[in-house]
Amino acid sequence: MKQYKAFVGLLLLSLFPVISYAQGANAEDISRDVSQAIERGSSRDLSRYFGQNVDLFLPRAEGTFSKTQSEMILRDFFNRNRPSSFTVIAEGIARDGSVYLIGNYNTRAGQTFRCYLLIKKVSQNYYLHHLQFDLQ
Repeated sequence: MKQYKAFVGLLLLSLFPVISYAQGANAEDISRDVSQAIERGSSRDLSRYFGQNVDLFLPRAEGTFSKTQSEMILRDFFNRNRPSSFTVIAEGIARDGSVYLIGNYNTRAGQTFRCYLLIKKVSQNYYLHHLQFDLQ
């Protein structure tokens, strides 16, 4: 019986971050998390914010893609352009709750991409709607 209670306790503790993330995310948290995911080159972390479809504008892919396709395309982009740094140069929140962010994505190969993104608020949830990387 003690083992069962310990298991249930550990299970609940392990779910707590997921529950609090889903219910308590605000615009500042979203902006910070997305910036950190880009800085790490983590398509998986970015995909947490994808809706059903994402507008992507990358050197090798341009269009509206499903969540799964978007993650694969971004994984390829990050693999080809390994990050060295990401610096936010402008960000804000629109009246409708959408978050925009502009930054410089620097690669290990010495390239710089200007990054534009828009995170839309739909009901009480945020979704990465638009992500663009332009080579400078």
